[in-house]
Amino acid sequence: MRIFLLCMLLIFVASCEEPFDPYLVSPTNIGYLTDSTKVSDLKLAFPTDSLATYIGGDEFTGQINDIDVYNSEGIKILSLTPFEALDSTSTIKTVRVLDDQFRTELGVSRSSRYSDIRSNYKISSVQNTIRHLIVSVDDINAYFTIEKTELPANMRYDMNLKIDPIQIPENARIKDFFIQWY
Repeated sequence: MRIFLLCMLLIFVASCEEPFDPYLVSPTNIGYLTDSTKVSDLKLAFPTDSLATYIGGDEFTGQINDIDVYNSEGIKILSLTPFEALDSTSTIKTVRVLDDQFRTELGVSRSSRYSDIRSNYKISSVQNTIRHLIVSVDDINAYFTIEKTELPANMRYDMNLKIDPIQIPENARIKDFFIQWY
């Protein structure tokens, strides 16, 4: 009788596992896509989505051949950059998240504001470029871009200005959301 109860308890505990979220972004995966997924296995990671690859010469593309992922409605949801162009054994280096459904465990997505990033994660660095700020969050292997038009006018035009995370307005919108695997 005790064995029967123990078996039933184990079955109950095993069945309480949370369902898999195909839109969850973590440091090592985005849904079924992991940091070790090979280009040749992408169809397994996106079984209901379409993959599109532009194969161009290196004279214009610099040998970067992004792989775009489209959902069943034809909307581009991700753009993947492999470590090696035109190599089916290569893994993915960078993922550009283009769909708001993809969220971190703490709810940060492409439609979030800077305050959502800052209140949930430790900002590792802020890089000041010509048109954007690049906000890095090493804890989740992510970086976010914010357009400089979101900044006060006195901070927009000086690329040499060191911008502290506290100087970025809380309501600044995220332009792009990237995951980078090393």
